Amino acid sequence: MFRKEDIEQIEQRGSSVQTVEQQVERFKQGFPWMKIVAPATPERGIQVLDEAAVEAAAKYYDGAQMNGKCKFVPASGAASRMFKDLFSGLDALKAGKELADDAPAAKFVDKIQEFAFYTPELFGEQTCKCPEYRQSVLSKTLTDEGLGYGAKPKGVLKFHKYTDGEIRTAFAEHLVEAQNYMRNEDGTANLVVTISPEHQHLFEEAYAEVKEAYEAKYGVKYNITFTFQDKATDTVAVDVENKPFRTETDSLLFRPAGHGALIYNLNNLEEEVVSIKNIDNVANERLLPETATWKKVLLGKALELRDTLHGYLRELDALCTPIAGSRVTVAGVPGYDPVYEDLYASPEVQALCDDIEAFLDNVLCIKLPQADTCKERVEAIRAKLNRPVRVAGMVKNQGEPGGGPFIIADKDGSTSLQVLESVQINMSDDHARNALASATHFNPVDIVCCLHDYKGQSFDLLQYVDEDAGFISSKSYQGRELKALELPGLWNGAMSNWNTLFVEVPLATFNPVKVVLDLLRPAHQN
Repeated sequence: MFRKEDIEQIEQRGSSVQTVEQQVERFKQGFPWMKIVAPATPERGIQVLDEAAVEAAAKYYDGAQMNGKCKFVPASGAASRMFKDLFSGLDALKAGKELADDAPAAKFVDKIQEFAFYTPELFGEQTCKCPEYRQSVLSKTLTDEGLGYGAKPKGVLKFHKYTDGEIRTAFAEHLVEAQNYMRNEDGTANLVVTISPEHQHLFEEAYAEVKEAYEAKYGVKYNITFTFQDKATDTVAVDVENKPFRTETDSLLFRPAGHGALIYNLNNLEEEVVSIKNIDNVANERLLPETATWKKVLLGKALELRDTLHGYLRELDALCTPIAGSRVTVAGVPGYDPVYEDLYASPEVQALCDDIEAFLDNVLCIKLPQADTCKERVEAIRAKLNRPVRVAGMVKNQGEPGGGPFIIADKDGSTSLQVLESVQINMSDDHARNALASATHFNPVDIVCCLHDYKGQSFDLLQYVDEDAGFISSKSYQGRELKALELPGLWNGAMSNWNTLFVEVPLATFNPVKVVLDLLRPAHQN
């Protein structure tokens, strides 16, 4: 399949021929559909907290012990999709066409003065809706003729303008958030921001502009780490016949493997508690009290879950560790061979297993299959308990794009809570289609994680990825059709084998900027 030059190219990228061959085979075989049991709803699968529970969760976070915490912000890639409609409008105007007044690009020009990045010096005063003026505004927004926003990352774009004249980028808003709910006892706040190498200087400049002022204003000391998506995680592209796609120079084409590649970045963190939030999901600081409260709620629920799981594990250890010189004989227990003497079949251990299984089922929607022996039962329970923790905020479905929460059947015969994308759902299956139709919530990518085990060691997160939860998408290269492979998504397939809890959060905490006109929504205006 591969020539000598191909092998050299693969190895120079930090990958292996075996890995690339497996990727090509994945294109041929595809990915299996997720087996949906039911949508996660407030009736089962999503916790809806009353005022007292909200207060208790936030208080639990404030008093909890943790081995380091940080805010993890995915911020790779340029903002080209954010300005897709504007590029289309600019191309149309350059071709001598006029824009309809209700076209997104026309609306943008009409509202240009309401955006934080507007200055009369650059854009001039609006005098008409003529094509020349519209083209000028679009060009000065997107190209190096002006701001060059079409090629810059979202994080360094000016999102918000305040009444005191301050203008903040999306990255700056994350700094303000971090000092509020991710501050350490020593007054520091840790942020890990995943970016593209070519954008590092832009982020460093944006940080330098506000660092001193914010540290003085909020009494905080920032620790910022910029990380990159490892090129070794890029995946090979194939043509429509599932043969490795070749460029005009006859070399293999590799593409970024989607946000699922960020599990490698997450795996490199030393901190125990991590808050994950996309770079574009920010709001004006006036909304921070509500946003921060609910972030603390998610953190509190994660730490409470962590402590419960770790407590169960320590109880199992205490009951299942033999005392030197002792022998235990237990008979008459279903599924237990009295010829084999052990501790697993003791009434104390089995009673504890009953409690744990009830907790897993009622709280995490994990229903375990029947074990053949007491030992197998204990080991299966232990395996479920000793996993990374994630708590994801879920908002009521208002038609916004985003993955949905479901209860699914796992390969080992158990059930679990998972975030699924529509591409993972078999729409030709009536049960799956009805489950999707009856889903009440979606995932705004507001997630907190606990990454250490009950002995204080970091989990190897790569061991908890479901490799069968990736995606195949259709793309193009210089007008030629191709297939692209995305690794299991960071908040779905890459976290499939974690312990998961879903909590309903207000829609007000979810304010993504997917297209530039989103900046005109109330959350982004004064």
